[in-house]
Amino acid sequence: MKHLVGTLIALFLLPFLAGCAGSPRTVTLEPTSAPQPSRTSAPALPPPPTRLAPAGQLAPIAPSHVAQVWANEGGDKVTRDELRATNDPNAVRNSVWDGTRISLFGARNEVVAFNLVLEAPTTPAADTNVSLMSLTGPKGASITTVPASGDGVFNYVGRNIELFFVRYLQIRGLSVDLAYDDYDERHIPERCRRPHNDDGEPLTGTGWDDRPCHDKLYPDIAAPLEYHAPFAIPAGTNQSIWGDIYIPRTAPAGVYSGTIDITESGTTTWRIPIRLRVRDFTLPDLPSARTMLVYASENANDRYLGEQYPEPGTAVYTQSLELADRHFQLAHRHKISLIDGVEEVEQMDEAWTDRLSGGLFTSAEGYDGVGVGVGNNVYSVGTYGSWSWQGGGEADMWANTDPWVNWFQAHAFATPTEVFLYLVDESDDCPQIEQWSQWMDNNPGPGRSLMSMATIDLPAAAAETPSLDVPTSLSQFGLTDVWQTAVDAYTSDPAKRFYMYNGTRPASGSFAIEDDGVALRELAWGQVKKGVDRWFYWESTYYVNYQRYGYDEPKAYINLFQQAQTYGCYERDDDSLGQAGWNYFNGDGVLFYPGTDTRYPQESYGVMGPLASLRLKHWRRGIQDVDYLTLAAAINPTRTAEIVDEVVPTVLWEYGVTDPEDPTWVLTDISWSTDPDDWEAARAELADIIEGSYASLSPRVHLPLVASEGYALPNKALVDTANR
Repeated sequence: MKHLVGTLIALFLLPFLAGCAGSPRTVTLEPTSAPQPSRTSAPALPPPPTRLAPAGQLAPIAPSHVAQVWANEGGDKVTRDELRATNDPNAVRNSVWDGTRISLFGARNEVVAFNLVLEAPTTPAADTNVSLMSLTGPKGASITTVPASGDGVFNYVGRNIELFFVRYLQIRGLSVDLAYDDYDERHIPERCRRPHNDDGEPLTGTGWDDRPCHDKLYPDIAAPLEYHAPFAIPAGTNQSIWGDIYIPRTAPAGVYSGTIDITESGTTTWRIPIRLRVRDFTLPDLPSARTMLVYASENANDRYLGEQYPEPGTAVYTQSLELADRHFQLAHRHKISLIDGVEEVEQMDEAWTDRLSGGLFTSAEGYDGVGVGVGNNVYSVGTYGSWSWQGGGEADMWANTDPWVNWFQAHAFATPTEVFLYLVDESDDCPQIEQWSQWMDNNPGPGRSLMSMATIDLPAAAAETPSLDVPTSLSQFGLTDVWQTAVDAYTSDPAKRFYMYNGTRPASGSFAIEDDGVALRELAWGQVKKGVDRWFYWESTYYVNYQRYGYDEPKAYINLFQQAQTYGCYERDDDSLGQAGWNYFNGDGVLFYPGTDTRYPQESYGVMGPLASLRLKHWRRGIQDVDYLTLAAAINPTRTAEIVDEVVPTVLWEYGVTDPEDPTWVLTDISWSTDPDDWEAARAELADIIEGSYASLSPRVHLPLVASEGYALPNKALVDTANR
């Protein structure tokens, strides 16, 4: 199977490959022996002082080198050097942390998260561990987990509580050009902005060192805590421990409580109370905010198996399918759908049947959590235009699309599944796109029902490719009336879909590591506000920076655990931007980190499955928020619409442009709050709306997905799935 993108764009990339002569410096940010520190190798430390906390603040129960402990819900990124609670314990109080306890809330069939921060301001904290095994609720009900190790962390059955050791990546430059532009400082993430005036112009004399995020270690890699326990916290730093709690569908509503224990050298030094209120409603298994995310098997195969394209029928090929399935399961746990590059319909039975039927997402396959038994809900034929019959004519189009539709019709998957032919990626050859789309529409056979899809700006699609079924547009601002007119036309046509892809500030949040923690939460809110049927992100396993260096340059193969920049190149040191170069981008295309890395064995955990990024978890939070919006809109559409407008007042093309004669730029700040507490307050109000209605209904009453008036969610093909 050829690479999803490489074979299509290699020719026009060749002139650029020599353009990035500089290579990123190698700076070790983490210990190179990643997985299992020795329990006996901790250095001798002086006895820690006994600290008495002021009233209203939690204190250790035994002498501890961890001087302060606090928590947030994860949307406020805490860089490695920050000692917020040490400097002012009151300053870290938030909707999750009152100074003495973690307080969470959520619905059944939802994952709620917290970020626990351990601070060691003066002496290192060695041989440290954190545990949370259970929460006990009404009438003895409980939410629990079981110990796991190695590949056992990929068996989710019985593991409703997961803890993750957060790893950090250094921000040495900004993700300018693709995630945001720098002509207006307000386009840049808030913590990375230079001082500026009201028009976004930087103050004279300010530069890279004036950006608060410069050279900071940002959290992004969520490694299962089992792989790092016990761990050490260097003096003068903090360590985040991320927690995911899945609330089972069977959990009774009410308050659940437990204790997070911190131990040092086997002695419990801190006990943090945690409280979870389970609200009396259930989120759907199929998300209202649909997504699709590319999984490039060749990149994963290279890191895990040392072979990009194993031959079908071999043991290595079987391993590659099992590896892909673990990525699908982890994505499913985050309510995200994957697509890949399977190009031959003959491969579908072995590779995709269980993914689409939901069989992969059952306890028999080690799966539990959101979406048990529910299929992947999307399939892309010929991803990135990799379909093999492009050189043929109309008859070839018919002959090759018919078998795909026949295969799907023969399987009749219970989960509604959108299937399309990915015609071409970011092409300006609109006549060719229109011709291919017309050929598909003219098909007298079953292939006529296969949708056509291409990445193209929606106004251009409306004007030049009217036969295209699924125009997929880059997240962007634009001429408001032009875009909205086109959107209205597509969303009112049941035969059409409208997707968007990636993320570009200020139109939406971005996927840059240095972006605000709420950035990808916003993405889902903007999606539902503007009627976008599905949000597409271009890659999750971009482990080879071939779009700049090709495949032969060693520098193309990034050390993903030590280097934040994954796309573009580092050509120069810029006074304002730090490291800079063509499309320099931190974290682009990487939402999974490899559990095995044959190219950088010193970083390898030696497990056959992926590690999630925190950005994947931030995106999940937004997707789950939209499920709240879906349920609330069916009950109180007017207030739900008001909440949407309060949380995301302006998104995407609503911004308009500064100069209609040149609609490529806009001077503006983002419209949404970067404070997670504001988003949590909105979620709490939505929960009140939903729970108040549910309390007055018989359990057999099903709420409609779309309200008859007021705010109505625009997603298609969901009416029969709201209560799955």
